[in-house]
Amino acid sequence: MIEQKLDPGANYSRYIASYQSEGLKIYGLLTIPNGDKPATGWPAIIFNHGYIPPTVYRTTERYVAYVDSIARAGYIVFKVDYRGNGSSEGVARGAYGSPDYVVDVLNAFASMKQYTAADPNRIGMWGHSMGGYITLRAMVINKDIKAGVIWGGVVASYQDMFTKWHRPNSDIAAATALAARALTATPGASGDGRGYRNSLIQEYGTFDQNPTFWNSISANSYLADLSGPLQLHHGAADTEVPPVFSDTLYKELQTAGKTTELYTYPGAEHNITEGFGLAMQRTIQWFDKYVKGG
Repeated sequence: MIEQKLDPGANYSRYIASYQSEGLKIYGLLTIPNGDKPATGWPAIIFNHGYIPPTVYRTTERYVAYVDSIARAGYIVFKVDYRGNGSSEGVARGAYGSPDYVVDVLNAFASMKQYTAADPNRIGMWGHSMGGYITLRAMVINKDIKAGVIWGGVVASYQDMFTKWHRPNSDIAAATALAARALTATPGASGDGRGYRNSLIQEYGTFDQNPTFWNSISANSYLADLSGPLQLHHGAADTEVPPVFSDTLYKELQTAGKTTELYTYPGAEHNITEGFGLAMQRTIQWFDKYVKGG
């Protein structure tokens, strides 16, 4: 559903749109290329943003240059406002201990397949930071996601998330806190989820006591099911999400026989600001080959 028309981009139209996810109205920023629609529809990218405090999140703010770059390249882009973020309905329980955000993204993907302007067979996914975590999980669940790109992703196993993710201050500090003290909110709760990790440990044991459980909730355990090629980018100076997360996933993908690339950027921080142009060029080339090219 188109909710509001916004000022256009360079060669594309911009809208606030909505869709349904588990009975909730979820909003997002939608871009549509100008010109004649291809016979099968435009290729599309579901855009999964990183952590922003849900109460201050706004649909049209942040990631402006990222969305613009992909949209200019001839893609529909749909940047999803996860439940409880901005004007989206529902409670923002976070990503790491609740399936909510992943469900919202999978429903966004399903909605895009139904959208008449989009080619249902040419839809990819992009994710940054927490959005990278969501992208990886979505790609091992839904076989129809053609390809993915992750920047600075939280793409580690739960064991590594708990033992190798140490950052005192960051722009995703709340996500850090969620990962440190919980896998976020207790099901049904509306708070920050204190005690959820402890309740899981009480029920299932620590990793050393019950590695089967902890591996079972890590997307890294299911890379054989990855839906398509996956490109990874990480700033070598990232102090918010350890570069080793992407390094490890890259090796795991190679072992699983998956098509993958990893690029690191010396001196670049979490948002890869210093290497943005090159990283985005590589991103577009990847999508052009594996999404737009079919």
